[in-house]
Amino acid sequence: MSERTGTKATTPTTPAAPADPADPADPADLAGRAERLDAADELAAVRDRFVLDDVVYLDGNSLGALPAGVAPRLRDVVAREWGELRIRSWEESGWWTAPERVGDRIAPLLGAAPGQVVVGDSTSVNVFKAVVAAVRMAVGPRDEVLVDAASFPTDGYVAESAARMTGCRIRPVPAAEMAAAAGKRTAAALVNHVDYRTGRLHDLPGITAAVHAAGGLVVWDLCHSAGALPVGLDEHGVDLAVGCTYKYLNGGPGAPAYLYVRRALQPHFDSPLPGWNSHRHPFAMEAGYRAAEGSARGRVGTPEILSLLALDSALDVWGGVDIEAVRAKSLALTDFFLECVAALVPAGAVEPVTPLAHADRGSQIALRRADADRVMRALIDRGVVGDYRPPDLLRFGFTPLYTRFADALRAARTLGSVLEGSG
Repeated sequence: MSERTGTKATTPTTPAAPADPADPADPADLAGRAERLDAADELAAVRDRFVLDDVVYLDGNSLGALPAGVAPRLRDVVAREWGELRIRSWEESGWWTAPERVGDRIAPLLGAAPGQVVVGDSTSVNVFKAVVAAVRMAVGPRDEVLVDAASFPTDGYVAESAARMTGCRIRPVPAAEMAAAAGKRTAAALVNHVDYRTGRLHDLPGITAAVHAAGGLVVWDLCHSAGALPVGLDEHGVDLAVGCTYKYLNGGPGAPAYLYVRRALQPHFDSPLPGWNSHRHPFAMEAGYRAAEGSARGRVGTPEILSLLALDSALDVWGGVDIEAVRAKSLALTDFFLECVAALVPAGAVEPVTPLAHADRGSQIALRRADADRVMRALIDRGVVGDYRPPDLLRFGFTPLYTRFADALRAARTLGSVLEGSG
């Protein structure tokens, strides 16, 4: 059993040495290497748990591929649980407890013990709940909320509103400077674990410890890390965390997000959205609010049952998978892709902006190119799907559960073909 995931562990794929774009691999050997790496991949069989085709899909960092079990599960939910059992399904089919039950299925992927993750609402709503609650729980006269200066825009918008609501000022700080920036005025810090543009992995243990030393609380956005690499929420004493489930967790478009509240903080978690679902006795319909115990305190309104149960089914793909093996393959895939780009793309045509150091890299590679939007459209037309972020970034997300080394090679070869002779 894997301590981190609670599932049978697989043998991790051994990552290659970090690629050096200045020292390209031999193009003639790349196909053979991809074949050997795929043959040795301990996660190769997991690909069969997804609905895939001949397209090279490298956009799982925006929307994960469809797990094969989701469609039949949803047909049963709609036809039988909703169509036949109707209202009885809240109890007989376990609808009412699904937010906590599915949260406990996600928890091992976050390095969290059961009873600390609840699923529901969007990431933005959970950011709002977490930041406001963090400020309310901070000890002493603190009036500052630090926010990752390169944060996904919504996080910044929500944090600014939460700061105004709680009488705080917002202070944008580069994530690399967050630890040094925390001080006696810091009530809370909101940080992205992985930068959505560049794929840079930030120092969760170090930043958390530094903010705690300054007396503040930390909220981590795990949208671009959960399901792609170990997080270690309990191990590193994280206070609160949020994340979406439609990227590396493959929950589907609009799948509900999750909220982690460290067990020791749950009795003090004062949600700014005290909905009837988080009431201690929701069906008593009391006029006054009394918060539920445990992770249910993070609920607000009626759960999004159809999308929540689609996510529940999607999580089946993690059976027997160790997140450490996922991380090892992620690093090996991204290393290999960088080598292929260096060997097959015209020199100087793209600039890698994702860190080469494994300790600083998430599970995506970002390449800078002035006409990145045109290039990505051309790649998609040729069966390689990544995405583009203005003004000049090509993003390629590597989902180890279904991405092959042959896919990395084909993507780089197609990119080289698109850029050949384009200047």
